[in-house]
Amino acid sequence: MKTALKYSFICLTLLTLKAEAQVPGLANCTRSANLLACIDDNGNAYSVNTVGSTIYLRGFEKAGNRYWAQTNSRYGQLTFFTGIASDGEAWVGYNRRVGWTTINRFSSSGGSSAKFTCSRITGC
Repeated sequence: MKTALKYSFICLTLLTLKAEAQVPGLANCTRSANLLACIDDNGNAYSVNTVGSTIYLRGFEKAGNRYWAQTNSRYGQLTFFTGIASDGEAWVGYNRRVGWTTINRFSSSGGSSAKFTCSRITGC
């Protein structure tokens, strides 16, 4: 789950890239108007599709040999997300933006949970 969540955040960060951009060490991505598709050096693949204020993420996690999907719904500065993986694991969480800081919280059916804060200046 933590790997899938990490790739979710990376995909959201990559939304600012231009078409067919390459980020050394992260991923090789192709972008259209509302779809971003990426594959990294480790064989993980993921895509981000934006429809209005909803973001659909899908991916393949090579290490766990599993597929996953996540839906993010944005309401102002608050984003809720739910996801499920091919091995049956499910997760829920939210991100809340406060200025340049993002407060993130999630929990999964696999027993993982976390709360962490990210800043544009200091990172996560």
